[in-house]
Amino acid sequence: MFLLMGEAARVYATLTNATETTWFGAFMMQFHHHPWNGLRFWDLIQPFFMFIVGVAMPFSYKSRLARGDSHSDIQNHIFYRCFLLFLFGTGLHCVYSHALVWELWNVLTQLSFTILVAFFLMRSSWKLQLGVSAFLLILTEVLYRMYDPAAPFVKDANFGSYMDMILMGKINDGGGWVTINCIPTAAHTIWGVVCAQFLLSDHPAQKKLRYFIVAALIGLGSGYLLDLLHITPIIKRIATSSFTLASGGWALAVLALFYWWVDLRGNHRGVQFFSIVGMNSIFIYLFAETIGHQWLGGFTETFNHGFLGLIGLPDSVLDVTNALLVWGIMWYLCYFLYKKKIFFKI
Repeated sequence: MFLLMGEAARVYATLTNATETTWFGAFMMQFHHHPWNGLRFWDLIQPFFMFIVGVAMPFSYKSRLARGDSHSDIQNHIFYRCFLLFLFGTGLHCVYSHALVWELWNVLTQLSFTILVAFFLMRSSWKLQLGVSAFLLILTEVLYRMYDPAAPFVKDANFGSYMDMILMGKINDGGGWVTINCIPTAAHTIWGVVCAQFLLSDHPAQKKLRYFIVAALIGLGSGYLLDLLHITPIIKRIATSSFTLASGGWALAVLALFYWWVDLRGNHRGVQFFSIVGMNSIFIYLFAETIGHQWLGGFTETFNHGFLGLIGLPDSVLDVTNALLVWGIMWYLCYFLYKKKIFFKI
């Protein structure tokens, strides 16, 4: 969420523009989605988001049972939460377009589906959960290949785009994003649930760490191998099975890293800086994508460019400082809410 705030504040866009002819500009391309076949750092943000939601679910479920809520109560709340996420996701596209539109590409819209799938599997065995996640990847593979056996993964001319025409009467022209990404990426949320349930188990900590590392290597190895052997290309925009496996592997690797660093080694310094944002994740995401993105940047620009422009700084530098200022203000808003113990939940 902290990184998503940076995107909404235009930190990466302004840094890229200011350094495009340098080595740092090449590095900043990692903060932009890959145009099609390949994997950049920024392509991992949505999978991490969906994975960590899955990780949080068993902890939340256990906490609610402990306070006296029944499974039926929690289930009804999940339905309500997913309905709100769906409305938020579709509503954001109306904000982006400044008009009423019917578009299902937003991460919150897709998350409303993946949460439901993961929740209904949560009380099943880990074998069934992993089996369903494998089925979703195989299903995605089959659907794309049956639609066009000769060229199943062509941008804007694939099964996902075909389904978008049915669901919305349009495709994500130029971007290549598809609505049915929610099918394969549901695996990310399911894997998060499995990991959390393993964390909550009585297994020794070192065993948990080993399993996370092995699972990460399996995901990374299988995902990249499918791409390298030209079987299934890694494409984030249509969430191919190879992308889902590779990005899931990275999510597991990061979980293993922080489990080792924070839980096992006890290094808690610096963690609060980011957890402050995570405690109001949905709120700050909606804020960043609406007010933060469309109003706050212009507000700060008046003063930032006005004062710093007096000393003759170039526009590219002024744009970067303005973006960093907006990013800082959004973090401080999270900090203010945290200090006041105000947490927005749905």
